Amino acid sequence: MTSNRERALAAAVDLLGTEGLRGLTHARVDDRADLPKGSTSNYFRSRAALLDGVMDWMVRQEAPTVEAALKPSSPEELINELCRLYEFMTGPNVTTVKARMVLWVEAATNVQVRQALLRGRATMASMLIPALAGLGVRDPLAASDTIGMCVQGLFLQQFARDEAIDPRPLLEIIVRGALAQGTASGT
Repeated sequence: MTSNRERALAAAVDLLGTEGLRGLTHARVDDRADLPKGSTSNYFRSRAALLDGVMDWMVRQEAPTVEAALKPSSPEELINELCRLYEFMTGPNVTTVKARMVLWVEAATNVQVRQALLRGRATMASMLIPALAGLGVRDPLAASDTIGMCVQGLFLQQFARDEAIDPRPLLEIIVRGALAQGTASGT
């Protein structure tokens, strides 16, 4: 059974992903989660605490899917898995990704949200970096950052245009470029 705290966080993500930051209030989270009035503010005393909890919740929800996908045995397998992750993120997980995009904009002026997003990004990078290193990428941290930034940009473009975008061409350039850089410098 899902706890009331978890229900509140899921409802907060849904509000952020469907109505944006203006739609997020403690009372609206209570209503969306069908919780007694005051429940969300009992768990998250401030808006900042709620946003922090939302980011941590999103990472906990997505981490198992990301981790399972990032065990490639070849560059092609990594590209395929990254494309599958993109399809998951823009399909069944689209509301969560839109909520994260809302938080990325908020992070430009809100240090607490920025710190929460950076924690989440570090968690995801901690799964991608070993996969890249295992394939022989010379600078897996830089390659991981590049992939993350590219995918965030793809999300933004897809949502702003309201049309599907194929991530494969860009991911192939990044992964193959990172691998070519590793082999060229190693000789």
